[in-house]
Amino acid sequence: MIDFLTELANLAGEESLRYFGKITEGDIEGKATSKDLVSIADKAIEKLIVAKILERFPDHDIFGEETGHRGIQSEYCWVIDPIDGTQSFVKHHPYYSISIALYKNGKGYAGAVCAPALGRLFTAVSGQGAFENGKPIHVSDCTELDHAACATGFARLRENKVEPVLEKFVRVLPHLRDIKRCGSAALDLAMTASGVFDGYWEEGLQLYDVAAGAIIVREAGGLVCDLNGGEDFPANGIIAGTPAIATALQKLLKD
Repeated sequence: MIDFLTELANLAGEESLRYFGKITEGDIEGKATSKDLVSIADKAIEKLIVAKILERFPDHDIFGEETGHRGIQSEYCWVIDPIDGTQSFVKHHPYYSISIALYKNGKGYAGAVCAPALGRLFTAVSGQGAFENGKPIHVSDCTELDHAACATGFARLRENKVEPVLEKFVRVLPHLRDIKRCGSAALDLAMTASGVFDGYWEEGLQLYDVAAGAIIVREAGGLVCDLNGGEDFPANGIIAGTPAIATALQKLLKD
């Protein structure tokens, strides 16, 4: 499975680079709001990923950000975000990713997050550890919030729900050494898995934003939970990080 995931993520990454830096305003549309974007690249890359999956696994279910559910009641379901960080992508910012996860019987089984403009590919299969460009990775050894560099995002802006997000941001920020806001939830999670970030949290996301990254964090020895410490993520927000940092963030962020 890891070989297929690697091949698929690299292929999608190469396809994204064909569009990177060449997207014009005419290639971009708004979704539910003008703040939620989709480009011709999002659609083309998802089409490519879906075609390759069905060529290899025609009896699997698929849930893609752009094409929705293709359900035939399989025990396997692929969860795809063809470009996570479209806003960055269309602005020629390299911090975007392709996120591909495989769920088995409703649980995360394998995932890949490819950041082609950065030359980084993160992969994991349940029980087999997490890897960056083929080398094992692990979450950092940070245990104290005041030593932690954490990442977050503002997906709620797409819904114009700013105040609750800012309230939690202000609640957490004074406790941290540093804060990052880079624009791709999947890549934030992968960077947390590799120890670049010590923790991460966000609200207002969808499963395809976090499915692969959450698998990678857990296989890298990290903790992933919702804002109340449970498994209802991302519906109830998502927190990830070293076990100590994720636990500390959860205590600050819980309602």
